[in-house]
Amino acid sequence: MHNARTLLLDSRQIQQRIDRLAYQVYEDNYDIPELFIAGIANSGFVVAERLESAINRICPIKTHLLRLTVDKDEPTRCTIDPQISKDVLRNKVVIVVDDVLNSGKTLMYSLRPFLDADMRKIRTALLVDRDHKRYPVEADFVGMTLSTTLQEHIRVEFSAGQEAVYLE
Repeated sequence: MHNARTLLLDSRQIQQRIDRLAYQVYEDNYDIPELFIAGIANSGFVVAERLESAINRICPIKTHLLRLTVDKDEPTRCTIDPQISKDVLRNKVVIVVDDVLNSGKTLMYSLRPFLDADMRKIRTALLVDRDHKRYPVEADFVGMTLSTTLQEHIRVEFSAGQEAVYLE
């Protein structure tokens, strides 16, 4: 069996999807003064950075960028950088961002640090949703939905000079 790669999104198309996500986030939150954007390390954080930049271009909402790290060996251990108290999140909106939603496990565990905060709302944003959820988590904002087989994989690449989403 060979390793065939199909280009799904090039750099320009990725940015178009992120820009559309930014408008969706703004439409859902036009009446708030500030927003927390939490990207799941590693590629999810890159998408979060790009989403924050797009939001800052289109609206006056003050944004705060957070990095979520989910321990793959012990997924209940999820850290936020920079550390913030639940009092800071009181009555605030958090958007949790990832690159690809596969089973929903990582996204589900990434919500854990926010469960004790009395937030206004929490939403999820994804660049690509594979539609293979095993966990009860849904994406609120999606750049692209793609039905794949369980044997296929989605690879998101954010490297110098090369940004693309591939089906492998």
